[in-house]
Amino acid sequence: MSTLPPANPKASSSSSPPATGADGARARRILSSKLYSDVPSSKVPLVYSPSYDIAFLGIEKLHPFDSSKWGRICQFLISEGALVKSRIVEPLEASKEDLLVVHSESYLNSLKSSARVAMIVEVPPVALLPNCLVDQKVLRPFRKQVGGTILAAKLAKERGWAINVGGGFHHCSADQGGGFCAYADISLCIHFAFARLNISRVMIIDLDAHQGNGHEIDFSHDRRVYILDMFNPQIYPFDYEARKYIDQKVEVMSGTSTTAYLKKLDEALEVAARAFDPELVVYNAGTDILEGDPLGRLKITPDGITSRDEKVFQFARERSIPIVMVTSGGYMKSSARVVADSIVNLSKKCLIDMETPSARA
Repeated sequence: MSTLPPANPKASSSSSPPATGADGARARRILSSKLYSDVPSSKVPLVYSPSYDIAFLGIEKLHPFDSSKWGRICQFLISEGALVKSRIVEPLEASKEDLLVVHSESYLNSLKSSARVAMIVEVPPVALLPNCLVDQKVLRPFRKQVGGTILAAKLAKERGWAINVGGGFHHCSADQGGGFCAYADISLCIHFAFARLNISRVMIIDLDAHQGNGHEIDFSHDRRVYILDMFNPQIYPFDYEARKYIDQKVEVMSGTSTTAYLKKLDEALEVAARAFDPELVVYNAGTDILEGDPLGRLKITPDGITSRDEKVFQFARERSIPIVMVTSGGYMKSSARVVADSIVNLSKKCLIDMETPSARA
């Protein structure tokens, strides 16, 4: 029987952070940002840029993450006729001023060290490269994806849904990167939504195999954000401090099967629906739960991931809540196909609409 999650340190905090000079600077940065560009109706709310993909002398292959996954997802969708290339929304790259909405100046300065970036992306040879190259070949693709996640929230508010075929860097907080996550795109997306979309309550549904410790730290005392995190506690990041700030913690142990996983998800969504009434859902849809993934260690089938995504989008659709999906982790070459197949299924089930108004006419 499902029960409401136990109280956590958020419960004693105010509904929103007190106004400070820092909050004023944040608001000014958000209001002056160019990331919320107007998107014509001829485009579908699926965000991607070829700049997302990381290719740098083969060094990217030293990390298990498929750094061309994002482009391959779009290639599959286009080849299957589910998506027309010209209708993809291309975001702008997040600028330093955009990043300062969440990140500290000292953290951004730390990324000027190639050794520091090498630790974050877990590819030691990156430490030996000139930082200008590291910035261009590694960090710039991440900044482009950050721009994509931020823009996706605006599209979701306008169209009901949006998918950034990238992003989901949930291990990064304001002052700390790690786990292949250099920028806190989820936290940034939410702060932009607060300031510019007239949204005051956001639910993060994090179904990546790993704990989303970055956004948990960033919103540790912010009751406007409700976090449902369903993760394997037996793998990275082992962030016990951040776990204190999860509103609804659902642990799935190594070896969990599809049936058991989906049952837990159904129960979790029922609890979440009773516990919080969001105006936006940010869905971190990592595919590292896939059976055979070397880092996730779960045993979810491709069809299981399709069902998982369908359940989350159905949750949002039934409540008329705009939903933003980001693709997050997934450490096998097969992940791109699984994500594409799931998006096709969402379209077939009419949970997203991949046709433009002109196409329907």
